[in-house]
Amino acid sequence: MATALRCLRHLPALLCRSPFPAIQGLPRAPAGCPALLLHGCRQCVHQMLLTRQLATKKAKGKGQTQARVNISAGLVEDIINLEEAKEDMQAVVESLKEDFSRNLSVRTSAGALDHIMVMTKDGKFPLNQLGQISQKSPQLIIVNMTSFPESTAASMKAIRESGMNLNPDMDGTIIRVPIPKVTREHRESLAKLARQSTNKSKEVLRKVRSKSINQVKKFKNKVSEDTIWLLEKQIQQMADDTAAEMDKLLAAKTKELL
Repeated sequence: MATALRCLRHLPALLCRSPFPAIQGLPRAPAGCPALLLHGCRQCVHQMLLTRQLATKKAKGKGQTQARVNISAGLVEDIINLEEAKEDMQAVVESLKEDFSRNLSVRTSAGALDHIMVMTKDGKFPLNQLGQISQKSPQLIIVNMTSFPESTAASMKAIRESGMNLNPDMDGTIIRVPIPKVTREHRESLAKLARQSTNKSKEVLRKVRSKSINQVKKFKNKVSEDTIWLLEKQIQQMADDTAAEMDKLLAAKTKELL
């Protein structure tokens, strides 16, 4: 507690010596202000463009703390919408979750076939829009193609090439899809697909990060170098956190499959 109070006692003076143009020239905070609770100090804080915050996150392999940037999105909304960038990154994670759930399961269900894309003469369509899918038994899925019989062969091909280790057979407009026994080889194949999907998602994430950084760089002649640097660091932190979330999803899925 004593250490914290000593740090807070020196904080007003540090703020007044800040290199940020936004707070240079502001009145010095009253001596001994303990926690920026006085009105004048609050005003200084609100006028600061950016703030830095130390986090107890260890640097990889070094056992040292590394600085993290904590930027109020509202203070930089004229430069970039950080909340939107975060949402775009999270959307990549949600897409990966959906892919894992839909396509990478050791137990194939009727629902797993719903979104298999079928190439027809009229374009691509999800299988569940062309045929009626039902689970006849735990070992057999039936796809009734009566509504679009001309797409039966294309649907057969799409199911076979779905990467789900399925080998359908056709009886008129009825496609029978036996559910294969789960083998070690199949589990390993799914785990490999999970890694590939994660890597593809990280590529999409890098594009989102690059787009955001390029947006920030457009303002390099309008704001300070410190502002640009801190925003780029914040965006990189967001991307790193998102990639770490993907790695956790991959580890959990791999454990489930193997």
